[in-house]
Amino acid sequence: MRSVLFIGLGWLLTCSAARAQDSAALSRQHVVKITGVRFSYPLIQHWIDRFNEANPGIQVIIEPRGSADPAQYDILVEASEQPGDTGKDHEHVYVARYAVLPVANSRSAFAGWYADKGLNRELIRQLFFHDNYADKEKQQEIRGPFTVYTRLQKAGAPRVFARYFGYEQKHIRGKAIAGADEHLLKALLRDTTGLSYAPLPVVYDHNTRKPVDGIVVIPVDLNGNNKVSDEEKCYGSLDAVTEHLEKSASGHINNIPIAYIHFSISRKEASPEAITFLRWVVNNSGKDLHAFGYLKPEAGKPDKEKFEQFAAGRGQ
Repeated sequence: MRSVLFIGLGWLLTCSAARAQDSAALSRQHVVKITGVRFSYPLIQHWIDRFNEANPGIQVIIEPRGSADPAQYDILVEASEQPGDTGKDHEHVYVARYAVLPVANSRSAFAGWYADKGLNRELIRQLFFHDNYADKEKQQEIRGPFTVYTRLQKAGAPRVFARYFGYEQKHIRGKAIAGADEHLLKALLRDTTGLSYAPLPVVYDHNTRKPVDGIVVIPVDLNGNNKVSDEEKCYGSLDAVTEHLEKSASGHINNIPIAYIHFSISRKEASPEAITFLRWVVNNSGKDLHAFGYLKPEAGKPDKEKFEQFAAGRGQ
């Protein structure tokens, strides 16, 4: 009986030691922290969940961005190219494209008119931008009162929107709202004259596939003929928008800015765990894009060969 007790006690001590070793190993493991553009978080969290199914031993978390990036992170998600960033110090992984759309409060008189008539390039410039050189005599009469809302902080979507039309973010007119793109929509919903712009993944409810309740997308002249046809009014569902935009080559889409979401990671300090996660994204991310309102990357992106060269340089 005594020998049985000793054997049982020994087994318990062995199991406890093994659990302690496993716990110590987990505590030593690097936690991969991702931060950056907020509207990408639902898609990235979905990727993290899928990644964890295949890699339960690696912890990846989103460290939400506040007014500035967190002090420490492994991967930065960006919605536009940063001025002066040549890619020398960071590896960029281009994983998805997103469109920026003009949107309005669905109860506004402005939306009632332009949701049918649509916007051409010159009218978009007139509505959204300060331009001291614009020919005032050529400006169009606006049907219905409107109040433009824009982002207060420098950010990817407003930068992409402004540069597409030949301006900088500082030239966007209107009331500046602090916070993320989602806060811009909330401001829009509170004002029945509200007009703004927003990334496609923010404009639509991912479950119903319809525009967020209270928001209407204002159609634009997509083919550049200065008119908006019924075919160009393709905003009834998220799937219809992504299908229509992807059917047309980017160079043949007018008046809708399209840009990349990309991951940025330090070439010198990238952890093995962060590289493992990015490798998984490079090879497995494509099938999730439409569900979350993104367009697929152009051919050759993400560049798997280039990424593997980077990973090999880090011994991975």
